[in-house]
Amino acid sequence: MKKVITYGTFDLFHIGHLNILKRAKALGDYLIVAVSSDEFNAIKGKKCQICDKDRMEIVKAIRYVDEVIPETCWDQKVKDIQEHDVDVFVMGDDWKDKFDELKDYCEVVYLPRTEGVSTTQIKDELKG
Repeated sequence: MKKVITYGTFDLFHIGHLNILKRAKALGDYLIVAVSSDEFNAIKGKKCQICDKDRMEIVKAIRYVDEVIPETCWDQKVKDIQEHDVDVFVMGDDWKDKFDELKDYCEVVYLPRTEGVSTTQIKDELKG
């Protein structure tokens, strides 16, 4: 079985989120999604509109997703890859080259983002 893992905040779930999960799942048989915890987002300077438990439940309900785990720190990725026997690490191409060191552990794939939609854009539009 080919396992794939991806990471994200998944606040204000939108079509871009769905697209990356669908394309990530197409790269293997089993998709693990690590959802950033509220505490980790605070370290990154992010504030979510939806709490981490709810975001994890939303992501878990997506048919392409086989397993959801919490993301609690930047350096857990190697441990996750090893513990879950991951074959492919996937991120959006806005992270291009940022995780190339993981190529020592698995294949690393950067997928194109969905044009015209982002959580930041949605938040900005709601403010305006």
